[in-house]
Amino acid sequence: MDRAKTSQWRPATRAIRGGTWRSEMGETSEALFLTSGYCYDDAATVAARFAGEQDGMTYSRLQNPTVAMLEERIALLEGAEACRTQASGMAAMTAALLCQLSAGDHMVSARAAFGSCRWLGDSLLPRFGIDVTVIDATDNAAWEAAIRPNTKVFFFETPANPTMDVADLEYICGLARSRGITTVIDNAFCTPALQRPLEWGADVVAYSATKLMDGQGRVLAGAVCGSEEFINEKLLPFQRNTGPNLSPFNAWVVLKGLETLDMRARKQSENALKVGEFVAGRVPKILHPWLDGHPGQALAHKQMDACGPIFSFVLDGGREQAHALLDALELIDISNNIGDSRSLMCHPASTTHHNMGPEGREAMGVSEGMLRINVGLEDPDDLIEDLDQALAKAGL
Repeated sequence: MDRAKTSQWRPATRAIRGGTWRSEMGETSEALFLTSGYCYDDAATVAARFAGEQDGMTYSRLQNPTVAMLEERIALLEGAEACRTQASGMAAMTAALLCQLSAGDHMVSARAAFGSCRWLGDSLLPRFGIDVTVIDATDNAAWEAAIRPNTKVFFFETPANPTMDVADLEYICGLARSRGITTVIDNAFCTPALQRPLEWGADVVAYSATKLMDGQGRVLAGAVCGSEEFINEKLLPFQRNTGPNLSPFNAWVVLKGLETLDMRARKQSENALKVGEFVAGRVPKILHPWLDGHPGQALAHKQMDACGPIFSFVLDGGREQAHALLDALELIDISNNIGDSRSLMCHPASTTHHNMGPEGREAMGVSEGMLRINVGLEDPDDLIEDLDQALAKAGL
C-alpha cells in the first residue's frame, strides 16, 4: 500500500491497516510466509536484487514479507521513517548500540535501567573498548557534565525499570542533537500508544515488542525505529551479518497484538492508576509516575499520554516481607514479564536485577523490599481484593 496514503491515517487506523500486503489470494488477515529463501524467474533478477538494483526478497535473514509488514506498521505507529525488527528486546538494544559504536567511543547511560540493558554498558561494551559513563537520568545537568569529545550515544529508558524514574526527553534529546550525539531510547514501558520519543527529538527508539506490543505473553520480539539513513546504513549492515532476526511466526503474532495495542495500553493504564491509588494507602513507598509525590509526575504528564500498566512499591520488611506478599497472591501471578494482559508481579532484586549484585542494585535504587507490578486487563476491583488480602498476610 502507498506509504504516502497510510501516513495520513490516524493512529488507530494505522494499527489495524498499516503495513498490510495482500497476496493474489486476497486474504483479510496478514499472510504468514514461512520460508527461508526465495526463487527467481531468471539469473538476471537475482543478480539485480543482490546488487540492490531491484526491489524484492532475497533471503529471510534480510527480508521476509510477514516481517516487513510488521516493520512498516511499527514505523507508522512510531512516526519513524523506517524500522527493523529483531529476535528479542535485548537483541534490539544490542543491535541499536553496537551498529554505531566502535573502540574508542564513549556512551552516556542511565543508572536506572533493566538489568540486561545495564549489563550491556557495564560489561559488554567495555570489552570492545567502548567507555560508558553511568548517570542519574533525571539529573539534566549530569548529562551535559558527562559529555566527552568522543561521546557518540545517550542511552536511557523512561519510565525506568523498575524504579519508574522519568527522564526529560525534550531536554536530553535537544542537548544530544546540539552536540552531534545520537539518542537511543528504550520505550518498552509505553510503546507509541502512550509515548512517542521521536516527537521530543529522539533519534532512535528501541523496543522489546515481547511486552505491550504482543501484550499476551506469547512470543519474543524486538524492534528499532529511526531515520532511513540510520536503519539502512548503520543498523542493517550489522543485522544482516550478525543475524538477530525475528521469525515470521513471531512477527505475525505481534502484528495481531498491534491491532489492540492502543485499547489495551489505555485500559491497563486506567486499571494501574486505580490499583496504584489503593496500594499507595497501604505501603511505605510507591513509585507511580501518575500519583502525587512522584518527583517526575509533571514531566510524565507532559510526555506520556497515560501512566502505563507498570509501577513499583517498596516494603520496609525487605526480601522476606516482599516474598511473603508474593506467596500470598491468589489472582495475580508471580512473573518477571511486563506488558501482559494478565496482572503479574515480581521481586526485581531476586529476578530481573539479580545479576547486578547488591552494590549495583543499591546504587540504582532497587532495594530488597521493592516489588514491581504489571496491571493487566482484569477487573481492577478483583486485583485490589487480591492485593488487600496479600498485603494483610504480609503484615501490612
